[in-house]
Parts: sequence; structure tokens; C-alpha cells
Amino acid sequence: MSPEQFSPLQLEDLNPDPLEQFDRWFEVARTRGGDEIPEAACLSSIDDGGYPGGRIVLLKACDARGFVFYTNFRSAKGRSLKADPRAALTFYWEKLARQVRVQGDVERVSEAEADAYFATRPRGSQIGAWASDQSAVLVSREALLEQVVEISARHEGESIPRPAHWGGLRIVPHRVEFWQGMPDRLHDRFVYVRVGGAWRIERLQP
Repeated sequence: MSPEQFSPLQLEDLNPDPLEQFDRWFEVARTRGGDEIPEAACLSSIDDGGYPGGRIVLLKACDARGFVFYTNFRSAKGRSLKADPRAALTFYWEKLARQVRVQGDVERVSEAEADAYFATRPRGSQIGAWASDQSAVLVSREALLEQVVEISARHEGESIPRPAHWGGLRIVPHRVEFWQGMPDRLHDRFVYVRVGGAWRIERLQP
């Protein structure tokens, strides 16, 4: 599908709340967009050296409070977001010619929320959360697989608890931009900016 097949995005098309507008677009991407993993987004943060870093994460929840993903808090992104709890998320749905950019502050989800989500993960992923010292130097793959075997044996016949170093992070947005691709690069862009307790919507140049 190409941008020529999409209608221009108008102000009157938009929900006054960017999170509700995101839900609307995400539902289209999930059910009709054709992209294989619509929940995939590039998470950007600032590392210890002051450089930006990006990696793909999976959106696991989105509600009035913000956008949630899960990670090892000891990982590079976990450490950088603890040191500087600000982040950006970028979603791109190629077949819809749509992009959503989110900027906001980062907070941890509650222990109860993290426990509930961890319980839904496949057992192999639960074991992996214990076995991997994410982002640390790894001597060999064999060493990682030995950890997997050890942890599997330790919890044989019982449920696997969530590691204290693993949980959810929520990006509480203060800026959300919706981009609709159009012909001749004359794209439609609208940005929501939080002002006090309300949202201001502005059209941006393409």
C-alpha cells in the first residue's frame, strides 16, 4: 500500500486525547495494517556517556497512564533510564504509512502489575529473565545455556517467581506526534503537547 491510498489527516479526525488517538491507530495497525509486529517500537534513551541509544521493545500495555514495556532493570536501557528517566518511543507502521512519536518521563509499574504480566510469559522466557545478565559481557553461549539448565532444574515442578531486577517501565507522555504519510512528501503531522492538565494540538510542517 502507498500513501496515495490514504486520506489526508485533519484536525477534526483527531481525538482530543493522544492516548485515545493512539488506541484508535493501534487497533487499525493490529487488525488491518498488515505489519507483522505492530507493537514493536524503537525505545530511545541517553547512556552514561551522554549518547543516545535505540533498541526495539514491545508495547505490552497502553492506557490513560502511558505506554508500558518490560525489561531487565540491570540492562543498558534499564540503567540509562534509572539515571535519566526520560525516553522516546517511535512506532512505524509501514503498510499504513503511519508513524507515532512519544516523548515522556519514565516510571516503574507496580509490583502487582509486573507480577501479573510475568505470570503470563512462556516458561522459557521466565527462565531467560533469570539466566541472562542482560547487556553484560558473555563468555560463551554455552555458559548462558548452562545457566538455563541450572535454573530450570532449580524450579522443576514449580512456578517461577519474577526476578526483583525485572519489571515494567511506563512512559508517561508529555508530547505525542502522529504522522500520516502522503504523496510528494507533503505528509500530515499533528503534535499533542501537554500544557498543565490539558493537551494542545498543533499541525506541523511536513
